[in-house]
Amino acid sequence: MPSAPARRRGRTPRTASGRGHGQAARVRAVHARAPDPDDRSASGRQHAHARPDGAHEPRAAQRRPRLQGRARRLPQPTARGEGEEKVRRALLLGAAALACAGAIAAGAAGLGGGTTVPPTAPQAVEPVLRQTLTRTEPVNGVLGYGTTVPVPGAGQGTITWLPAPAAVLRRGRAVFRADDRPVPLFYGPLPLYRTLRPGLSGRDVRLVERNLWALGYRGFTVDGHFSTATSTAVRAWQRKLHLPRTGVVEPSSLVVTPGPVRVAAVSAHLGDPASGPVLTYSGTRRVVTVALDVALQDLARRGSAAVITLPDGRTVRGRVATVGRVASAAHQEGGPSTIAVTVTTRDQKALGRFDQAPVVVGLRGASAKNVLTVPVTALLARPGGGYAVRVGIRQVPVEVGLFADGRVEVRGVAAGTLVGVPS
Repeated sequence: MPSAPARRRGRTPRTASGRGHGQAARVRAVHARAPDPDDRSASGRQHAHARPDGAHEPRAAQRRPRLQGRARRLPQPTARGEGEEKVRRALLLGAAALACAGAIAAGAAGLGGGTTVPPTAPQAVEPVLRQTLTRTEPVNGVLGYGTTVPVPGAGQGTITWLPAPAAVLRRGRAVFRADDRPVPLFYGPLPLYRTLRPGLSGRDVRLVERNLWALGYRGFTVDGHFSTATSTAVRAWQRKLHLPRTGVVEPSSLVVTPGPVRVAAVSAHLGDPASGPVLTYSGTRRVVTVALDVALQDLARRGSAAVITLPDGRTVRGRVATVGRVASAAHQEGGPSTIAVTVTTRDQKALGRFDQAPVVVGLRGASAKNVLTVPVTALLARPGGGYAVRVGIRQVPVEVGLFADGRVEVRGVAAGTLVGVPS
């Protein structure tokens, strides 16, 4: 039989600490929350202790106890909220772009006018520079040892010795041998054309005297007069070479060139008559030969600077040495007439081992000093003629001058102005 209730109806038993449920209720009331529909009513709480033992609480009372206060979730962004945020950002960016464009337009307005153009794709910018422009015209040339000159044999006998191609021949050395006798090399501006003997005078006599003096044969005066003393020096020279000591000089006994020569090609063979073609020679220093269009002859001035671009891309400085005066007919029908131009360089080592190699020569022409320039790609053609450059969102008209090295002289913009160029 169930025991009687431990407390009377309406009285609250005390706890071990001596405080009753009434005091606990007052403490809980400080943290009370708004009434919840799921909670029990106040009257139900007051009479909860009157239910007999074994009686079941209503289903609502069996729920898990809740924390004080209502549980709330953080607000989550919705599709509508995200769209509004994107619109707000786009408006802010647009306002910043308009402000920037306004500043650029205000700066361009101080450049002397111009036409506003609609915005286009983003472009790179380049500053207007103050510099010196020099026109350089690239022309094709051939790097080699220059024009070749034939050496004919003018004497009697049989060729018994020949030099090797590319051999360098200097004063006093044998150019070839006929009947095993050397035919030596002398330096001079003209070939021998007569037999020289005592009593003769002339430039050819002076040529022989200068060469004998340079080879160490002295005892005479270099005056262009073939004296007895000159004949004595000739005999000493002939004895040294194991030649007949006649004291006279035959034209066929010498080969005369302007200076040291390089054997370009050997045309004769051992055993051939010494009266036919023997070999061809060229200079010992490499030069560039150019067949220059006569329309560009104003670029080729003797002594003017040039730049040689080698087949491997390296460049070498040079100068125009000779400019032909006689134009040659075009090699092809409809082609231009040309003049021969020779370009030399002191730095032979920088040319490497190239021989008969195609090169490009930059001939320098007109020059403009201390002018404002922009890249050629910055120029914009105007509908009515002329050119303009893009400054910010405006097209500023400019006058153009010399074109050179990818830049162009301009007037109408200030130094340091940023102009648009294709990116």
